[in-house]
Amino acid sequence: MKYFLAFCGFFLAYFMIRYREAIGNSFGEFEWMKKVGGVYAIIVYIAIFIIFWGLATITGTEDALFAPIFWLFPFLGGETQNIVQPEFFYD
Repeated sequence: MKYFLAFCGFFLAYFMIRYREAIGNSFGEFEWMKKVGGVYAIIVYIAIFIIFWGLATITGTEDALFAPIFWLFPFLGGETQNIVQPEFFYD
């Protein structure tokens, strides 16, 4: 199933890059988007991230790709799933 989703991600990224003008016009451009290249650049950045996610899923290296995110936000899961967490509610 994960390979299917990765290949669907490739196709999604391709169509995002190909039709970025139509997608960008449907969202509009916000002020913060102008600082990083505009709405079309944001769509391309998201598409490139989806491509990297698909490659990492196929090769089994999602942990390496998402490691910085889990370092910044350890509550999201990541490698802390196997660590015993303290109980917040004691009986």
